[in-house]
Amino acid sequence: MSTDRRRFLRDALAAGLTLTPLAALLAGCGGSGEFAEGMADIKWDRDTCVRCSMAISDRRFAAEIRGGPKDTVFKFDDIGCAAFWLRDKAKDHPWLTEAATRIWVADLSSRKDAMKWLDARKAHYVGGKTSPMGYNYGASAIPQPGSLEFTDMRQHVLAKGK
Repeated sequence: MSTDRRRFLRDALAAGLTLTPLAALLAGCGGSGEFAEGMADIKWDRDTCVRCSMAISDRRFAAEIRGGPKDTVFKFDDIGCAAFWLRDKAKDHPWLTEAATRIWVADLSSRKDAMKWLDARKAHYVGGKTSPMGYNYGASAIPQPGSLEFTDMRQHVLAKGK
């Protein structure tokens, strides 16, 4: 191998090793990329459910509500907690019933490395799942046999109580 070629390869390797940590650092600045537009990041295993105070760990059942005059974010470990919270806080926060209030729920088929978020009001809810707080509904983008729409799922959760 010629001296010029060796020098070129050595310089290219040195430049690559120098840029790699910088590229990794800059890539981390863009956020996780796993959240839907408008959502605040959920810090898994650190953020807690606003209703039950449990750590939000199981990505398949997480939910988030965002709205109001201050565009406030509320995070939940289970869509059932969100259903109760919506009922309990409607008097204090009338904006919760407005169409501009955004509600997201994790798609039950989500994987840890590839989260999918659904508009909770348009999702279809499949019962019989084991969710963190025992409300046992998971969200799906498409109807499943026996699945419920958002309002029906909320009624079932509220009737069950907790």
